[in-house]
Amino acid sequence: MKDIEDSIIATKQEFEARFAEADFYNRQMQDEAHLKSIMDFLSVSPGMNILDLGTGSGYLSFALAKKYSTVSIVGLDIVEKTLKNNQSRADEENIRNICFVNYNGIDFPFENNVFDLVVSRYALHHFPDIKKSLSEVFRVLKNGGLFFISDAAPNENDSGFIDEYMQVNQDGHIKFYTYEEWIQLCEKSGFQFLKSFYSSIRYPRKMADAFRNIMSKYDKKIIDGYDLQIIEDEIYVTEQVNNMLFCKSDKS
Repeated sequence: MKDIEDSIIATKQEFEARFAEADFYNRQMQDEAHLKSIMDFLSVSPGMNILDLGTGSGYLSFALAKKYSTVSIVGLDIVEKTLKNNQSRADEENIRNICFVNYNGIDFPFENNVFDLVVSRYALHHFPDIKKSLSEVFRVLKNGGLFFISDAAPNENDSGFIDEYMQVNQDGHIKFYTYEEWIQLCEKSGFQFLKSFYSSIRYPRKMADAFRNIMSKYDKKIIDGYDLQIIEDEIYVTEQVNNMLFCKSDKS
């Protein structure tokens, strides 16, 4: 349990700093084409209660709230300062169907069966107890509710490179899951797979000597699969992204 708590603390500290350095973080994670693909993929009905798990700066939450004025959005995360900034932005922009809630990274502060849709974009690879988090998603979803996952994945021939690469920055990265692993994890948690689409993400990270040390440990074919490129003091990598929709069965 202490390892889980320590991982959550490390993630919180690093991401509070990243969100404060908004320009660089936005270059890493914001992607209007991907956002549009998600919005087109999701089936959102009037009056829905939606949870954005690992909302961060509210990138997906704000998009949903603005497009669907009759739904209610809750952005959930561990980054207290960022969530306060999100709420200030919502108040300034007079967006009334959105709020942001802080939690401990383990137990969701909601009753059972309260959400129609749970979404999570580029966050779940930081969750140190993924089975517990999936059980919490299942608990707070209504029967027949939907669960959307969007997260990067390792290449097929990767033997551990991308996870070690991501862990250099000590931001609480745990693991990128494959398509098949998500199916297994979610089905064991009671979800039924519905549909999916693939996308990709290419983003910079600040260069460090550790990256070179890691790259020297792995076969060139594995590294080439991520299209790594060093530009001045930044290193770029391209990753596949699984975008998957699950359902909490009425029989659960």
